[in-house]
Amino acid sequence: MDFILTPLICLALNVYFESRDQPLIGQFAVAETVLNRVHSTDFPDTVCEVVTQGETYAWNTNLPIKNRCQFSWYCDGLSDKPKDETAWDNSIMVAHGVLNGNVASVVEDSLWYHAYYVNPSWASSKRLVVRINDHIFYAKNY
Repeated sequence: MDFILTPLICLALNVYFESRDQPLIGQFAVAETVLNRVHSTDFPDTVCEVVTQGETYAWNTNLPIKNRCQFSWYCDGLSDKPKDETAWDNSIMVAHGVLNGNVASVVEDSLWYHAYYVNPSWASSKRLVVRINDHIFYAKNY
């Protein structure tokens, strides 16, 4: 599969690689968090820019530094082509629903999440919103 990176494809790729093994509500939560970032002044203004955000090399600002991206799948050095067709089709459906506002909010104003089995240093400075299966979602501390 070769893709033209549109908001739908970028969001679907993020849903696929970040949450395809999660229940549907968890996949919607991941997609919603990306859109929350798009609407936040603290993050880039487009879905694709949010999904591909990360540190790049000074000599090539189009090349992300391995393991230094907001979403680990994007710069982990592995293929970014979905292999599970059913999960990919589901990711497209989730992304479409969230982009078109056809899904109720499940993570409120969350801007960050992580798997429950990791303990990122930033988590203690955020407001815990909800845990959905394997992911814990956070918003700004006001």
